[in-house]
Amino acid sequence: MSKPVDAKSKTGEPTSPSAKKSDSAAGENKREKRTITEIRESKKTGEKMVYMSVPDYTSAKWAEMAGVDVAVVGDSLAMVAHGHPSTIPATMDMMILHSQAVRRGAPNTFVLGCMPYQSYNTVERALTNASRFMQEALSDAVKPQGGKSQAHILRALVDAGIPTASHIGLTPHTIAMFGGFKIQGRTAEAAMKILEDALAIEDAGCFMLEFEAVPAKIAKLISEQLTIPTIGIGAGVGTDGQILLCYDLLGVFTDFKPKFTKRYSKLTEVAVDGIKRYVKEVKEGAFPDDDHSYTVNEPEYEKFAAMVQKRRQI
Repeated sequence: MSKPVDAKSKTGEPTSPSAKKSDSAAGENKREKRTITEIRESKKTGEKMVYMSVPDYTSAKWAEMAGVDVAVVGDSLAMVAHGHPSTIPATMDMMILHSQAVRRGAPNTFVLGCMPYQSYNTVERALTNASRFMQEALSDAVKPQGGKSQAHILRALVDAGIPTASHIGLTPHTIAMFGGFKIQGRTAEAAMKILEDALAIEDAGCFMLEFEAVPAKIAKLISEQLTIPTIGIGAGVGTDGQILLCYDLLGVFTDFKPKFTKRYSKLTEVAVDGIKRYVKEVKEGAFPDDDHSYTVNEPEYEKFAAMVQKRRQI
């Protein structure tokens, strides 16, 4: 969503309705990037923020054209773009490469770079790698994972002037500790630990946090205890915003479908059908036809054919 436009021109004079209409037409798809302030204030205004994890230039363009508030460069791209079984193999170089592509695809969208496995296990390493997101990829913020145990890391990033969010509940970087992808917070004690993590993230100065795979009622109650906005993935409607993977919601990535993913499209089916038709037409000699081929001036063609014939006779 675009920010409200001030009803004055650059000179400070009020603009006429016709001038504003003209300006609107000139920048039909122009949008202003959401700000940290707007994201924070969504907690008070009640605006549901829409986040989407995008791995590449094209999906970033889709996100911006559709009006997504925050494009997230998630390390899930290790799975959807590189075919790994988990996010663990994602590296900083991989994340920076994809983040640069996303920034080019969505120049007017807030971009949040997710810090990959072991890229923030010390303060020094976290500062170095977070700075790469901000300087090399021109990201607007970074997101490591963890709560209470990572609070000193989060605080160091914030103190260094790096806008920082965090991720709790099911944290993919620690799935080995959980024994796999399992829902978190189903007991009162486990839910209390998530609350403590959330409060530690807030106290560290983070501007937002993400819940993953947390029962809806638990995520809602914890969110109500916080002054910073929350987003959820598999955490119900009671959070302040939502995030899904672009390739999941569009049906591009089909290796598996998490319970929390809603398919809004089935692009893989469309793509495979199109490729099958391409294969068929090539095999039958129906493609390319005249409509998809370039022409040549006939006299020049005849001249060339004569030159070819002469060459054969030499």
